[in-house]
Amino acid sequence: MRVIVIGGGVAGATSAVALRRIGAEVTVYEAYADPAGQVGSFLSLAANGLRGLGALGCLEMVQRAGFNVPRQRMWAETGRLLGDTARGRLAEDSLMSVTLMRGRLVEALRAQAVHAGAQLVTGQRLVDAVTEGTTVRAEFDSGLTTEADLLVGADGIWSATRRILDPKAPEPRYAGLYSASGVAHDVDVEPGVFNIVFGRNGAFIYLATPDRAVWWAAQVASPRQPDLASIELDLIKRLYQHEQMPATVLAATTEWHRPTLMHVLAGVPVWRTDRTVLVGDSGHPVGAGQGASMAIEDAIVLARALQEADVRGALAVYEQKRRARIAKMVKSASANRDAKTAGPIARRARNLIMPAAMKLFYERGTSWLYTHDVTADWQHTGHNTPTQT
Repeated sequence: MRVIVIGGGVAGATSAVALRRIGAEVTVYEAYADPAGQVGSFLSLAANGLRGLGALGCLEMVQRAGFNVPRQRMWAETGRLLGDTARGRLAEDSLMSVTLMRGRLVEALRAQAVHAGAQLVTGQRLVDAVTEGTTVRAEFDSGLTTEADLLVGADGIWSATRRILDPKAPEPRYAGLYSASGVAHDVDVEPGVFNIVFGRNGAFIYLATPDRAVWWAAQVASPRQPDLASIELDLIKRLYQHEQMPATVLAATTEWHRPTLMHVLAGVPVWRTDRTVLVGDSGHPVGAGQGASMAIEDAIVLARALQEADVRGALAVYEQKRRARIAKMVKSASANRDAKTAGPIARRARNLIMPAAMKLFYERGTSWLYTHDVTADWQHTGHNTPTQT
């Protein structure tokens, strides 16, 4: 089976690895001519995503590219500790959350995809996809055309594939938050802990790296979409001047990353046609630190479905298996955003209720997410399994 993958990020590279494991001929088309380098800030992979990487043979290389962060602590704007839990897993899970720069994750997954036999073609932006019988023809802005049995749209929240599938598909909209991030030094932060401060102007995340640098990210609440060019480190310092640890970290910052707007996407009604399918953020950006893990799950479910059915039937199975879990994740992510933009009254209520709620309900409330094993019946074979078209 020949497969075209549009997009060489986390979803595209992971899809390429998974599809190579079932014997598909895979070519990844990436819009940017130079896909290397550090794009974006840091992210974390929780236990559910790490299980998927283990099934694909990518876990160790990703763990080497990052570091374990086993604990998560949540703090009120007053400095009060609201919760201390296992990070990205339940207490009994042996897989510890891994944090790494997004660019390092993409580089590792692309390297694994190429090693597995996928081709990576850069500088090609999809402009159309036409199904003709049992094949799909992809057309690119360079004039290149190519055909395959399946096209996988893994081209992110601004997906061209989604618009081609359904010209009436929803467009991303500003989420009322923007993100700024950087690196600080000479700050005393306990290693192995992912700290989230629910500040007056948005959440502030910080953690120590193995070399004792401190990575931080501010998710700033701003009802009006800001001009990113106007956002500088001094502004972030002013916004968090009343929260002790954020202020300390910001004062010691030595590296500043370009701010980005945060977007949400309403439910996408069309995920697939007979020969084209969406994976990852192109079909369902979820946020809440689960974007990469959900993309990994997508890739595995899609590849497993293609082992067991023809393309049309497999895409139907893929959608059926993923819709409910993604819908639940989107709902959870919405609550997560609300917590970061809470007003004074909501903050006071949260500060009173959250410590008890974390102790009594956290593990029960997150078990559906972290204990999910998308690889349960994945065929761990030492060779590629032929697929049907």
